[in-house]
Amino acid sequence: MERVNQICRHPLWTESVDKIRELERDRIFCKHDVAHCLDVARIAYIENLERGLEIPKERIYAAALLHDIGRHLQYLEGLPHDRGSAMVAETILVDCGFSQDEREEILSAILQHRTQETKTKEDLAGLLYRADKASRSCLFCQAQKACNWSQEKKNLTLKG
Repeated sequence: MERVNQICRHPLWTESVDKIRELERDRIFCKHDVAHCLDVARIAYIENLERGLEIPKERIYAAALLHDIGRHLQYLEGLPHDRGSAMVAETILVDCGFSQDEREEILSAILQHRTQETKTKEDLAGLLYRADKASRSCLFCQAQKACNWSQEKKNLTLKG
């Protein structure tokens, strides 16, 4: 997991995390912080193990740590955060030594993590999509009533 740790130390990643934290400081809804990214990574990795998908742990964690890293570009420039995240992630992945094939798989997953059709895929993109949605604790959220997610989309029960 050395390359994942390199991601967490990369100046572009830490700068982006800091910007997102500041921009979401007063946000009452789910935040796009490091805790969220780690929740996504852990949920995706558990599903990967349970379903025997054999996707390398390092790729799962890299995709999860980077999937929302461009959120500040959405807030500041109106760029959809999946596209912004892929843009930021590409530089970080190169600098951290991920191969061209690994980068393509991770960037594709980031770009698809908001696309409904990805939900049933048996690959990194599908894992990331499902883990991102499952990571939200709507059942316990104090802002649940004000949230614009539909009732069907909200996680109002615990699933094992």
